[in-house]
Amino acid sequence: MSQLRFHWGSALDDGQKKSTQQYASDVLDLDGAIEFTREADELGVDSLLMAQSFDLPDPLPIIGVFMRETRRLKFILAYRPGLLSPTLFTQVVNTFSWMSEGRISLNVIAGISPAEQAYYGDFLAHDARYERANEFLEILHAFWRGETPLTYEGSHYRLKDAQLGLGYHGGGRPEILISGASGVAQRTAVRHGDVWFRYADTPEEIAKSAAPVLAQGGRVGLRMQVLTRDTREEALAELAEVMSGATEERKKWVADFVATADSQAVHNSFRLADEAGHGWMSQVLYSGAVAYRGGPALCLVGSHAEVAAYLMEYKAAGISEFIFSGWPARDEMRNFFTRVLPLVRELEEKEAASSPTAGASVPTG
Repeated sequence: MSQLRFHWGSALDDGQKKSTQQYASDVLDLDGAIEFTREADELGVDSLLMAQSFDLPDPLPIIGVFMRETRRLKFILAYRPGLLSPTLFTQVVNTFSWMSEGRISLNVIAGISPAEQAYYGDFLAHDARYERANEFLEILHAFWRGETPLTYEGSHYRLKDAQLGLGYHGGGRPEILISGASGVAQRTAVRHGDVWFRYADTPEEIAKSAAPVLAQGGRVGLRMQVLTRDTREEALAELAEVMSGATEERKKWVADFVATADSQAVHNSFRLADEAGHGWMSQVLYSGAVAYRGGPALCLVGSHAEVAAYLMEYKAAGISEFIFSGWPARDEMRNFFTRVLPLVRELEEKEAASSPTAGASVPTG
């Protein structure tokens, strides 16, 4: 059985203690972000998610800096079709692959807010954005299969004899993660991606939504928060601290944003939080921060051992990997990879040892 993979949120999001506050994004602390990234490399983080949003520094130039500062860590570039031409985007990704010996993955997102998309001059509706994303991915895959010169005629993109001198490092292509909760997002993930990523729910509900993707050979991952301490009591005390200072003003700002969003993932997370009374969805899964930080703020809270055991329930439901964040990000990243991850690996070893195939002899002759 394969081990669970654990990624982490962007180094650019570090610095806030309160879950109810918005990250400061009007400055770029590049030196601090480099230190964060170096530590992620040392801790054994699989990949750092490099988000793309109007209120964050753009990830493209920053990933290049991070790649020069690390040796093992991979980077998940989140980007939206429509901002760059597919030819130019492939060229950028191929360049990153050579700068890092292939330590680049893609998180293709179609956008969650028509208002934000309009900032960039994009006025397509939800399903039309996914139509464009499918064309975008078709072109990227064609380039990585070596189909050049490439001519393409679609509803959103047209190329004539497109060529790129620099291919992907070592051949092949990057790993592709597709985010979203809608049916069209799931179909796009199965058709063009390796992993379907979504916001969290209980393991029981996740198993239902993951089943169609798993049946077609895809993988499923979750984006969420995590907060653990030595004991459950300590974790709950820390949760109370990070939730302190919650204001109706902040809650209204988030609610207004959600009202303008057309993302099923966003609306589904808020529906789950409402149904749970903005409290506990299970003994370990807490929804109270969603009203202040959005869908990714569904949070695993408990002792290190409780959260490790709950992660194994997600694994049993078909989840193969997680993108976590914390408050503040760097402290919780260090906590998770030094205290929780070893417990997960112990549980996985026990799982493997108890597997019906464990210790089975290999036929010879």
